[in-house]
Amino acid sequence: MSEGRRPRLGGLAAQIVKFAAVGGVGLIVDVAVFNLLLLHPMPVAAWPMVAKVVSTALAIVVNWVGNRLWTFRDRRRADAAREAVEFLIASLIGSGVSLLCLGVSHYLLNLTTTVDDNVSTNVIGLLAGSAVRFAAYRWWVFAERGDQTREAVKVTTTVAPTP
Repeated sequence: MSEGRRPRLGGLAAQIVKFAAVGGVGLIVDVAVFNLLLLHPMPVAAWPMVAKVVSTALAIVVNWVGNRLWTFRDRRRADAAREAVEFLIASLIGSGVSLLCLGVSHYLLNLTTTVDDNVSTNVIGLLAGSAVRFAAYRWWVFAERGDQTREAVKVTTTVAPTP
């Protein structure tokens, strides 16, 4: 291998690395918004769940854009609306795992500090939910399909007919 050339990660490994990077950006959005909302003194018992739903919704948008334009760029569909709906469904299922962890921790186990809420949803829930989301994105939302359903990402050239 010549100097200056880096080895390329192949297929699944490259997707996992890109997925993790995009997810990291989404995580920053999710955690920041979640904690900012927790600072607001709401007199509602369900406030941590409401804050998590709002922060998760924003993170889903960030993650769809990143995964569509980078992680699964060569597999994205021409029908972006359908892809977005499937991505949302897969994201909500994965996010449900995180919300379930928060709900069990906060309401069943009575671990109610900000640290407890963050560990349950942004560590335990994140790891479990990420595995679910990656599988759904790779094998459903951005699954290999025939060329007719994929968005053209290659530049095509036209050749003038010869006289």
